[in-house]
Amino acid sequence: MPPRNLLCMRSNFLFGSRCWMIRFSAEILLKSVSFRLFSVKCGNADSESLQNEKLLNNLLTMGVDVDMAKKRQPGVFNRTGTKEQELKMFLLSKGASKEVIASVISRYPRAITRTPESLSERWDLWRKIMTSDVEIINILERSPESFFRSSNNLNLENNIKFFYSVGLTHKCLSRLLTNAPRTFSNSLDLNKQMIEFLQEVSLSLGYNKPRDFVRKIILKNPFILIQSTKRVKTNIEFLQSTFSLNNEKLLVLLCGPGAKILDLSNDYVNRNYTNIKEKLFFLGCTEEEIHKFILRYPDVIFLGEKKFNDKLDCLIEEKLSISQIIENPRILDSSINTLKSRIKELVNAGYNLSTSNIALLSWSQKRYKAKLKKLNIE
Repeated sequence: MPPRNLLCMRSNFLFGSRCWMIRFSAEILLKSVSFRLFSVKCGNADSESLQNEKLLNNLLTMGVDVDMAKKRQPGVFNRTGTKEQELKMFLLSKGASKEVIASVISRYPRAITRTPESLSERWDLWRKIMTSDVEIINILERSPESFFRSSNNLNLENNIKFFYSVGLTHKCLSRLLTNAPRTFSNSLDLNKQMIEFLQEVSLSLGYNKPRDFVRKIILKNPFILIQSTKRVKTNIEFLQSTFSLNNEKLLVLLCGPGAKILDLSNDYVNRNYTNIKEKLFFLGCTEEEIHKFILRYPDVIFLGEKKFNDKLDCLIEEKLSISQIIENPRILDSSINTLKSRIKELVNAGYNLSTSNIALLSWSQKRYKAKLKKLNIE
């Protein structure tokens, strides 16, 4: 009996030892794997940290406002393989100053993700419209997003071809690119929808030169192509119904000063029109006079309630009559400070505003100063 017990004890000991050895080996293996994974993770983090540090140093050396850039497009700073040095060399070769380059990246940091090949191709497409590199640099300085917002050069090329195909002139395209460059980032379908809509409007008003109609509107309002057809349609309907215009008069308005308000928010147009109407009614104007005033100067719709009311109050306080203002609505282009200053100067020069032409309140500074000098001499 004792030998058997001894044998059992020996077996148990060996079995227990083997289990302990297996468990011990497994723990070592798991710790080894875990340590290796941790090392890889740390290695990647260190690599990303170094790349991020290199990017920051490059941008700071270039004079970029890094805080501004991070606020505008923080995701750029998590990307690898940015091309800030390539962008710098490319823009320098086109005549941009270091200050302009720093400003471009500060305001639109995604620019550093574009490849030199893509930039070169896009630049060549822009040069089909603009006459010099300097013109493009000026646009970039004012609106860097316009050039770097999209990297879809094929879409840009297709839009240019389409605009030429529907009769838009080089002058039209140049105006679009200078004032509303986002037009060329639109999908081709969106631009087609607006052009076709404007052509239909032309035909519905009895004007059988739809290309000419579209060209006139775009020259007056280059921003129209970045708005929806619904917005433009609603504003056209507002003009026709509010002022009881026949097709001929509406056509003249749309091809002229009325084109400027077509891209405004419909709510904004209605709100400002209502305020103008109420204010002029309060000052004793008839509805006919109000309509005459707005149709003669549709830009007045751009003036918000407070600005419009304050300007009118200022002129009334300076003893100008409402009938004078109705006849010379462009004086509302000037700021309140300019109006007060000029009225004071003219009165001191012996100019009688109540009986004389008040249009000079809206003249250019050079023309106004020449007139004032002549008055003082007289």
